Amino acid sequence: MINEDLNSRQHSIVRWVEAEGSVKVEDMVARYGVTVQTIRRDLTLLDKLQKLRRLHGAAKTINSTENVAYGDRKIMNHSEKLAIATTIARHIPDNASVFINIGTTTETIAQALMQHKGLQIITNSLHVASIMSQKQDFRVIVTSGEVRATDGGIVGEATLDFIEQFKLDYGIIGISSIDEDGTLLDFDYREVRVAKSIIEHSRKVFLAADHSKFDRKAMVRLGNLADADMLFTDLVPSDNIVSVLNEHDVVLQVCR
Repeated sequence: MINEDLNSRQHSIVRWVEAEGSVKVEDMVARYGVTVQTIRRDLTLLDKLQKLRRLHGAAKTINSTENVAYGDRKIMNHSEKLAIATTIARHIPDNASVFINIGTTTETIAQALMQHKGLQIITNSLHVASIMSQKQDFRVIVTSGEVRATDGGIVGEATLDFIEQFKLDYGIIGISSIDEDGTLLDFDYREVRVAKSIIEHSRKVFLAADHSKFDRKAMVRLGNLADADMLFTDLVPSDNIVSVLNEHDVVLQVCR
């Protein structure tokens, strides 16, 4: 795992920020006896790994009750998301029916599927619908429900009622966090309920999660890795995660 590549100072910074809630860059410079540029590089890396949140002149802990802003998520780990998207696209045949849920990873997957033919897509993401509706031979259905201004996601009771009318070939699920015991976690209970419904109404479930989703903090339980047929990620996860996958016959696909 990438976390093991952190040096002792970077591990110390994470522990310090977690203990204090927030720490100024100037205080880190004084404690570790390094330059401002060195601390900024450390914080950039730790922010990318979602160990903390880098601010102007400081760093703070990541809130387990609130996701990173959509615009920031859009650009985070883009190359990893692209590798995952390209690999998933190879596992989806032409003329298949596909659920696609909310998320910047699933938006990247939607773009990777644009070379396919005859797909039928049901999505609760306006961004996914906007991408895929450009293909004339695709049939794109948007769920009913309340539209979130933050990311164009559609959630609510009406969304659940809509999804329950269908049984599709594939459900493609993006997730915010995967705990060490295989628990799938997210930030919005309404979004979680929609993802659960997609899982229940899909013949095969593909879970898409780059390495930053492991060991990340989130508070709403979606399910377990056992609910998926395949996990697509960009790095081999921890031994505990691999053990859960093997126990439940979930196929691990490492995407390069």
